[in-house]
Amino acid sequence: MILLTVLFLCIISTYSASVKGHTTGPSLNNDKLYKFAYSTEVYVDQVKASLQKSAGYRLSSGVDVNLLWRNPENDDDQLVKVTIRDVQVENVNERPAEKNIFKGKNTEKIIGKEYLQALQRPIVLELVRGKVKNFYSYENEPAFTQNIKRGLASLFQLQLHSGPAHEVDISGKCNTTYHVRQDQVTKIKDLDSCEIEKQGFTSHNRILDVSTKATSATIYVLEDSFFKSIKAEENYALVLNSQRKTGAKIVSKQRLELKSVEAGPGLIAGKQVAGVIKTLDSSYVAVSLVAEPVKSECRKCPSLSEHWKSIREQMYPEKLSKAEAAKSFLSFIQNIRKATKEEILQVIRSEKKELLPQVVDAITSAQTAASLEAILEFLDFKDESTSLLQERFLYACGFASHPSETLLKSLTAKFKEDIANEEIRETLVIVMGALIRKLCDREGCKLPAVVEAKRLILSRLEKAKKDDNVRMYLLALKNALLPEAIPLLLKYTESEGPIGNLAATALQRYDPSFLTKEVKETMNRIYHQNRRVHEKTVRTTAAAIILNSNPSYMEVKNILLSIGELPPEMNKYMLSMIQDILHFEMPSSKTVRQVLKDMRAHNYDRFSKTGSSSAYSGYIIRGPDVSSTYSLDILYSGSGILRRSNMNIRIFDRNAELHAIQVVIEAQGLESIIAATPDEGEENLDSYAGMSAILFDVQLRPVTFFQGYGDLMSKMFSATGDLINVVKGLILLTDYSQEIQLQSGPRASAEFLGGLAIDISGGMEFSLWYRESKTNIKNRVAMFIAGNTEVDSFFVKTGMETTFEVETTLDFISTVQFSQYPFLVCMQMDRVDSPCRSYVTKYESLPSGRRYTARRGKAEPLAGNEYPLHQENSNMCRKVIGAKSDSSSNWF
Repeated sequence: MILLTVLFLCIISTYSASVKGHTTGPSLNNDKLYKFAYSTEVYVDQVKASLQKSAGYRLSSGVDVNLLWRNPENDDDQLVKVTIRDVQVENVNERPAEKNIFKGKNTEKIIGKEYLQALQRPIVLELVRGKVKNFYSYENEPAFTQNIKRGLASLFQLQLHSGPAHEVDISGKCNTTYHVRQDQVTKIKDLDSCEIEKQGFTSHNRILDVSTKATSATIYVLEDSFFKSIKAEENYALVLNSQRKTGAKIVSKQRLELKSVEAGPGLIAGKQVAGVIKTLDSSYVAVSLVAEPVKSECRKCPSLSEHWKSIREQMYPEKLSKAEAAKSFLSFIQNIRKATKEEILQVIRSEKKELLPQVVDAITSAQTAASLEAILEFLDFKDESTSLLQERFLYACGFASHPSETLLKSLTAKFKEDIANEEIRETLVIVMGALIRKLCDREGCKLPAVVEAKRLILSRLEKAKKDDNVRMYLLALKNALLPEAIPLLLKYTESEGPIGNLAATALQRYDPSFLTKEVKETMNRIYHQNRRVHEKTVRTTAAAIILNSNPSYMEVKNILLSIGELPPEMNKYMLSMIQDILHFEMPSSKTVRQVLKDMRAHNYDRFSKTGSSSAYSGYIIRGPDVSSTYSLDILYSGSGILRRSNMNIRIFDRNAELHAIQVVIEAQGLESIIAATPDEGEENLDSYAGMSAILFDVQLRPVTFFQGYGDLMSKMFSATGDLINVVKGLILLTDYSQEIQLQSGPRASAEFLGGLAIDISGGMEFSLWYRESKTNIKNRVAMFIAGNTEVDSFFVKTGMETTFEVETTLDFISTVQFSQYPFLVCMQMDRVDSPCRSYVTKYESLPSGRRYTARRGKAEPLAGNEYPLHQENSNMCRKVIGAKSDSSSNWF
C-alpha cells in the first residue's frame, strides 16, 4: 500500500512539473471571461513637486479578457481577445467644480463619438511564451486610440523566470530585466535603450542643454497562472543644466485589477492563427505593437505674419537688452519652425530696415529647411548695401544649436562665389570653422560637407600670401579646433606681428590633451626667445599654454627663473599669472608649489618686481550644479600704454565647460604719441588698436579701432567717446525638443528654449592733456528661458510652462594714468542690480476651448556687485579716483 501511494505521488508530481515546464507564460482558462478594472493616469509638474497638485487626467474603463484559441500543439501559443468598455475621463486630482474642465461633459463629448467607438472595438493578442507575437486590430483606426490599446496590450507581456530580455512593446524594442519571486514579478524597462523613431534635437553644449532621467517599472501579481493585478509606473525628469530649478517631470501610471471571473464564450476551433482570425472578423489586420506618431493640429493658431505683428514692437534695436525681446524672439522661432518658405519670405520682404536684422536672427536660428532656403533666397552676397543683414545671418549660423550638413554646404558654396564685402567674406569663413567644430563634436567629421570645408580652409591657408588672408583662415581654425591643423598653427606662431599672436591664441583654445611634445617645445622656444626676439603678447600667450598643459617641473622652473630678466611690465605680468595659478588652485598649482621650494626660483628679488600689469581670476557663481568664473588680465608696455586687456567668463559643471565671453582689446605702436621708447622687439610695430571677442565658444571677426598713425590721430581728434559695437543681436542658446512615447499610449513633448538679447561694445580713449588712457567694455544682456512640457492625448492636453528671465549689465573699465612713473592703473568690473523673475503655469485644456490654468511666480532681485580683484588694484583705484576728484574740484 505504501509503495502504491509513493508511486501515485511520483506520477502526480511528474505530471505537474511537465505542465509548469510547458507553460512558460500567463495562461487563461478555457470558457472564462476575465473582467478587469483599468485606469491610466498622467501627471505633469515640477521635478520635486508632490503629485497631489499636478496637472493631469485619468482615463478609466472596464476591460474584458477571454481566450479565443489555444494551439493544440503548443499550450504556450494563445489568442486572447481584449475589449475596452465603459470609458470615463476625469481629473487626476480632485478639483472644485469651477476648475474642473470635465464637469458636465460625458465621455462621448470629450473623446468624440467616432473615436470612442473605435476605442471600444476589441483587439486580439497572440501570446507566445508570455510575449505578444502579434497584435490584431482594425485597419485605418485613429492613431491615438490605437496607441491607447497598444499601451494596454503591452501590459500583457510577461516572462516567468528572472533575467534579462529584449522585448518589443509600445515603447519600441527595449532591454528589460525580470525579477520573479513566487507569485510576484517585477519588470524593469531600460527606456534609454528603446529603439523607436525619435523626433527632436538637443543643444550643442551640455551646459546649455537639458538632462533627462527616465525609469519604468511594472509589478505583476499572479493567481491561477493569470494576472490578478498589474501596476506600471513610468517617470521622466527633465532639468535645464544651467538653471536646475527650471525643469519638469511626467509621470504615467497604469493599473489593471481583476474584479471577477465569469463564464465566457467557448474556444474557436482551428489549427492556424490566420484561420482563427479570419473566422473571428475578416477586418482584423496584424499591426505593429510599437506606437505610431500622432500629430495634433493647432486650431485657431495665428499665421506667421500675424504673430510677427503682435511682437514686432519688442524687437526694435533700442529694446534688445530687455528680457521681453528675448521672449518674443523665442516665440517667433517656434512659429517660423511651423512655417513654409513662402510665409517666411512674405514676412522678411515686407519689413522695414531697422527690424530686419532681428528678423534675420530669428529665421536663421529656426534651423529648418524652409527657413534656410528662405533666408538664402532673400540675401544677396553680391550686394554690399545689405552687409549688416549678411553678418547677422552668418553669426546666427555660427551660434546654431544643432547645425545641419546642409547649412555648412550652403556656406561653403557661398564662399566660392563672389562676395562684395571683404569683411563678410572673412566672417563667412570664420563661421564655417565654428560649424565644422560643432558637426565634428557630433561625430560628423566624415560628412562630405565637413571634409570639403576642412580641405578648403587648410589648403587655402597653406597657399595664402597676404597677411589679411592668413589671418582670415587662422581665425577659422581658431573656431574649428582641428587636430590636423596644429602643425600649421605651430608654423605661424613663430611669425612676426599679429599673425604669430593669433596662431598662438588659436592653440590656446585646444584641449591640453591635443598639445603634443612638439607644441610645448615650440611654446618654450617662443617664451624663452631661443631663436629670435618675440613680442610680449606672443610670449605671455606661450607661457599660458605651457602652464595650462600639465607642465613639467623643469618647464615651470625655467619660467620662474626667467622672471627678473624680462621687460619690467612682463616681469610683473608673469608674477601675477603665477600668483593667480596658486590662489585659484589651477591644475598646475601643485607643480608650481614644488618649484617654489627652490630658493633660486622663489626669492625676494624675483617676487618684488613692480609694475601695473596683472592677472586675476575669481568666481561669479559657485554653486552645486554650475559655477561661473571670471578672469581679467592686462599687459602694459614699459611706457605705460596698454598692450593687451583680456576679460573672460567661463561656465562649468561637473562634465563640461563653456567659454561664455572673451573680450580682448589690443594696442601696439602707440609710444610715439607720448614720445616714449618701445620695448624690445616692438620697435617697428605699426600703430594699431582693436577688439576681438569670443561669444559662447565662437570666435567673432575682430573689430579695428584704428590702423596706422594717421588713422590714430584723426580718430583721436574726432573722437566722441562713443563705444564701438562688437556684437549686437539675438542668440538662441538652449534649444531642446524631444517627443516622448508614454507606455500608457499618449505622446508627450518637452521643449526648452533659451534666448539671449545681447549688446557688447567697447572703446579705447586717450587724453594727451591728462596723460591718461581708458578702455571700456560694456556687456548688456537679457536672458529668457522657457520650458513647455505637455502630454497630448488628442482629446485633452495637459502640461506645464516654466519661464525664467534676467536682465543685467557687466562693465569692465581699465584706467591708466601715465603722468608719473610708476603709472597708476585701476581696473573695475561691476554688475548692476538685476531683476530675476520666474513663473510656473500648469494647465489642462479640451479641444472645445475649456481650460484650467494655475499660475504662480517669484521675483528675486540680483544685487549689483563690484567683483574683487587683487589688493594692489584696490589701492591703485583709490589713488586714481581720488586724483580725478581732486582735478575736477580744482579745474577753475
